[in-house]
Amino acid sequence: MIPESETFEGTWPYRPRYFDGNGFRQHYIDEGESDENGNVIVCLHGEPTWGYIWRNFIPRLKGQGRVIVPDHMGFGKSQTPQDRDYWVQEHCDNLERLLLDLDVRNVTLVMQDWGGTIGSTFALRHPDRVRAICLCNTYVPWTRVPDKAYERKWVDFIQSDQFEPTLSNLGATVLSVMKRVGFERTACIDENWIRAYATAFPSVEECRGALQFPRSIGHAKTISFLSEQAKRHDTEAFKNIPAMCIVGEEDRAMPQEWLKFRFKSFWPNGPLVSLPGVGHYLQEDAPETVAALVEQFIQTNNPEVIVTDLPGRAWNG
Repeated sequence: MIPESETFEGTWPYRPRYFDGNGFRQHYIDEGESDENGNVIVCLHGEPTWGYIWRNFIPRLKGQGRVIVPDHMGFGKSQTPQDRDYWVQEHCDNLERLLLDLDVRNVTLVMQDWGGTIGSTFALRHPDRVRAICLCNTYVPWTRVPDKAYERKWVDFIQSDQFEPTLSNLGATVLSVMKRVGFERTACIDENWIRAYATAFPSVEECRGALQFPRSIGHAKTISFLSEQAKRHDTEAFKNIPAMCIVGEEDRAMPQEWLKFRFKSFWPNGPLVSLPGVGHYLQEDAPETVAALVEQFIQTNNPEVIVTDLPGRAWNG
């Protein structure tokens, strides 16, 4: 767990807040104020990062409303309890309890990687609280899976002998892991940047959450939980939430054609922008472009608007 007062040389200047309602100390930041429409933007990170990955978005998105950025259990400034199992259901329940405690409404969910499954579950359970969905190199788990098999290098790595020793030592390997998944803009890397991502993982015990996310991919327990959620809740109400998808063409965890197919199976008219030269961590690879796309989508909240005045390719397949 990263120390509460750590700002990483001022690159993370936000006041830390903590929620104890999930049985552990969960960190989040809560910046800005809701606009006249009560808009709230919730940004959700994935593997193996934390809220820091949204640092370049927060100042810009504050102009659109209140911005909340939580760290999942076992990541960033949140605790890594050793008596929890870290399956997807726990993360989904943790987010639900946090957002209900904050009583947020008119929420735009901005999600990347595992943040997509976690945030989408909140939207499925509470469609009345969600204004819009923005998927950034992630997908909704209830969308149709393409028949065609796509190469997924990250899945191949998870199934290899290198997986466990590499992710058990993220304090030293976090950069190589991010490069493996798809991180292209290496010019932004300096000692402070590496420290910001590595400090969360000083020991094998602190890597517990990061180890479990990949293990959850395709696991029967994950599939069973997500199927049960779709049966219990109204997927049609969920599909009526306006949604946008941003895809990095160099993503090696989730192939762009696979992501596009899944997005369009739920939102055939939803805007989808493909960014050349951008990998899985698009918040690092193209922060200004992606933040501008998210901002414009929040402003329009129109699922048929395709952004054309920014770098990227509108995709209508």
